[in-house]
Amino acid sequence: MRRFFSVKDIGNLELALKEAQQVKASPFGDQDLGRNRTAIFIFFNSSLRTRLSSQKAALNLGMNAIVLNVNGDSWKLETEMGVVMDGDKPEHLREAIPVIGSYCDIIGVRSFAGLKDRDFDYAETILEQFCQYSGKPVVSLESATVHPCQAFADLITIDEYWKKRCNELAAAGKTVKKRPKVVLTWAPHPRALPQAVPNSFAQWMLAADVDFVITQPEGYELCEDFTKGAAIEYDQKKAFEGADFIYAKNWSSYTNYGQVLSMDRAWTVDEDKMAVTDNAFFMHCLPVRRNMIVSDAVIDAPTSIVIPEAANRVVSAQVVLRRMLRSLSGENAPLYHV
Repeated sequence: MRRFFSVKDIGNLELALKEAQQVKASPFGDQDLGRNRTAIFIFFNSSLRTRLSSQKAALNLGMNAIVLNVNGDSWKLETEMGVVMDGDKPEHLREAIPVIGSYCDIIGVRSFAGLKDRDFDYAETILEQFCQYSGKPVVSLESATVHPCQAFADLITIDEYWKKRCNELAAAGKTVKKRPKVVLTWAPHPRALPQAVPNSFAQWMLAADVDFVITQPEGYELCEDFTKGAAIEYDQKKAFEGADFIYAKNWSSYTNYGQVLSMDRAWTVDEDKMAVTDNAFFMHCLPVRRNMIVSDAVIDAPTSIVIPEAANRVVSAQVVLRRMLRSLSGENAPLYHV
């Protein structure tokens, strides 16, 4: 694996989930794989879970992990080509990237959308430069359009909790659905947020064996490159009916790019809406705005799985780094132990 941007890069999802189970059961079982290898994680934006989970995953694999906070730990970096560099950015990515590549074996990059130029953002201009100029495998730690490590962790979490619930229902002699209903719901937020998390979540859910529905106000339709094939429902409560997992997230408009078209609090996920679900689990990537995105009662309920979901960020990152390390070492053994 030379890059990890989308669900297509992970290959067979069933095998990836089995590998995640193995990593979770034996997190330190592959330390020889990472010995004397270095990962550099570059952050153009703030982070808590992504930074810590990436570092933890690398350490679990025996790697050296270096974090570089751009604009804090280094020179400010120019990202666009053809500009006259007479401002406050003394170094260009074109030189910085190959230098970074010379110091490591794997690069992780976190760089949010600017939400001003859709073409620039959706071309993944910054991330693609790292792929082009570094000479090293590149992991998206959230980019302008995608957050694959988060979406993979979300899928791991859904897989775990759905299997657990099915086993409990079967033991009680109750009917078990063939597959879970998963709903991605827009929710209000005071700021304009990128579409990366919902884009990736939609992409991964459409590749998984789930009944997937997206609900949002009109004007908040996501890019069809990520959502084609999903059921779209503009009535939030109707979308919630019979759901097994509710994934709440805000995003700004894709059509009216980067704009906040609504802050309608009627879209906040609360107890009344959760009451029409099939005792659904509540999910969110965090950080979450309480009583805007979700009510206290819902996020503090026993069915809220936001903390286990966050913990699985280490697992998803470790599977990705493990596969990249195996590629670097030329190993052809099975991806998981039978």
